[in-house]
Amino acid sequence: MNSGSFQSTDELIGKTPLVRLGRFNTNTAINLWAKMESFNPGGSAKDRTAHAMVLASDLRPGDTVVESSSGNLGIALSREAVLGGWTFHCVVDPRANRNTIAYMKALGTIVHEITEPDYDTGDWLVARRKRVAQLCAQMPEAICLDQYSNTAAFQAHEQGTMTEIVEQLGGAPDYLLVAVSTTGTIGGCLRYVAAHGLSTQVIAVDAVGSVLFDGNAGPRHLPGFGAGMVPELSKHLSPHRVFRIDDRTSVEAARKIAKTEAILPGASGGAVLAAMEILRPDIPAGSNVVVILHDDGNKYLDTIYNDEWVEENLCSR
Repeated sequence: MNSGSFQSTDELIGKTPLVRLGRFNTNTAINLWAKMESFNPGGSAKDRTAHAMVLASDLRPGDTVVESSSGNLGIALSREAVLGGWTFHCVVDPRANRNTIAYMKALGTIVHEITEPDYDTGDWLVARRKRVAQLCAQMPEAICLDQYSNTAAFQAHEQGTMTEIVEQLGGAPDYLLVAVSTTGTIGGCLRYVAAHGLSTQVIAVDAVGSVLFDGNAGPRHLPGFGAGMVPELSKHLSPHRVFRIDDRTSVEAARKIAKTEAILPGASGGAVLAAMEILRPDIPAGSNVVVILHDDGNKYLDTIYNDEWVEENLCSR
């Protein structure tokens, strides 16, 4: 983790800690580690993606950016907009948490909240992207960095996240579990593994109802992982395995680590932990297993950590 004096909060991005989960993991034959992306300045792995996209762009002070987000990228780009002196319009849907929206607005972001899913597909992400296209047509000077196709995300996680994990462990992990949505994080990790000839099994953790990696479309209630359309970044990726975790199982695993490790992850963090427990019988003794916890649960206290919300919104398995 970064320490010392810095000229800008952007210098705090990356070098997040790797923490051993000795209380959550009762199987002492394997070593379970969590990559804590909540230690980035905006609270999530999307700080890496946003910063990389901005660095790869020609953005200048006074420019306008329009982007779609379920939450974390919106926060990350809101930070970048303040530091870069440009205007940010973020399109969100009703699944975005209210305090996430308030956070973006506090940083000066103009938030556009759509109220209906896409008419043809019933999907919120498709509707958000259509609204982005409409706004860009209304503001011809606006730029869309398009997190769903921007390969700067691969570079951010190849040169950052996966490089750090290998350095922190003192070698490559045997298994890496990554929640997927735009697939930028897992894509960067896969690139690192391939470039270095590693034997690491890189496992995608998707939501039930997501269409990623030949999934079947269905209802999803949790933001941050899964997708209702196939992003361009995912089309040439081949994870070693794919696990699909339902909403309620994701919440249960998130609550379990909160009660055992005092770590409060978001829903995607719960999903990767649930997938690890499914995978556990196949993991050889002595293996190093890393799960990436993309963000923390502070933004989800009114949702996945609220009993009434869970019972009202998430169907029983």
